[in-house]
Amino acid sequence: MAKTPRILALGAAGTVLVAVAACAPQDDPTPTPTTAASCTKDTMPTRTPGKLTVATDEPAYEPWFRDNKPDNGEGYEAAVAYAVAEKLGYAREDVTWTRVKFDSAIAPGPKSFDFDINQFSISEERKQAVDFSAPYYLVRQTVITLKSSKIAGKKSLADLKDATLGAQVGTTSYQAITDVIKPTRKPQVFNNNDDAKKALQNGQLDGLVVDLPTAFYMTGAELTDATIVGQVPQVGAPEAFGLLLDKDSPLTPCLNAAVGQLDKAGTLKELQQKWLAQAAGAPELT
Repeated sequence: MAKTPRILALGAAGTVLVAVAACAPQDDPTPTPTTAASCTKDTMPTRTPGKLTVATDEPAYEPWFRDNKPDNGEGYEAAVAYAVAEKLGYAREDVTWTRVKFDSAIAPGPKSFDFDINQFSISEERKQAVDFSAPYYLVRQTVITLKSSKIAGKKSLADLKDATLGAQVGTTSYQAITDVIKPTRKPQVFNNNDDAKKALQNGQLDGLVVDLPTAFYMTGAELTDATIVGQVPQVGAPEAFGLLLDKDSPLTPCLNAAVGQLDKAGTLKELQQKWLAQAAGAPELT
């Protein structure tokens, strides 16, 4: 995956995203006295005492990370991870990164990390196997394609009924295809977005579904002659990303408190403006 400098803020769509994300309904971030006392570097039961082990996928994509190097702190999710660590009293050198595949992280069973940050959408189904923190970002799913594709310029879900669409395995992007777009052709699933992009370029797909920030990055910096078809309509509660933890993790209340404090202080909004500002041009598919 070619790595290029972050896209600069160009228009209003990112402003709307930031404003909506800042209004995300969240659990009460105010910790109880017991939680507050236990949410310190010296008392938190992390995998390694005094250290915080944070996981993400391999590779780690822009604009969530930069140059596939989570420890550089660049990109929205890398920055959020370090901001959460700081709230909990961990210095930058106290944070250790590890790589875990997306579908492995959401599977039931013990985890090799304290928390994972990798665009995990919070869902009741996933909550049966893992814990999530309060949301750190609200997101929309988006269809992208090549300008030469038969679905370029389409305006409605009905226009996509005969399209071959693809998405990464285990993601809400794939669910957006099966549950909202509902094409007549079976969607294709890929291990990662690099494989999905290749399929789009090779003509195996008419379109690819990804989250909106990734859509802007792919069409602006990674794919030649690519375009955004439109955002998939939101069905039900807004889709939100949360930090992922082991089921019933004792760290969950601490991360809830840290994310809530970052939201209240405006830190999440500032990081979104820095790393996720978007260009205009993502219409809603009707």
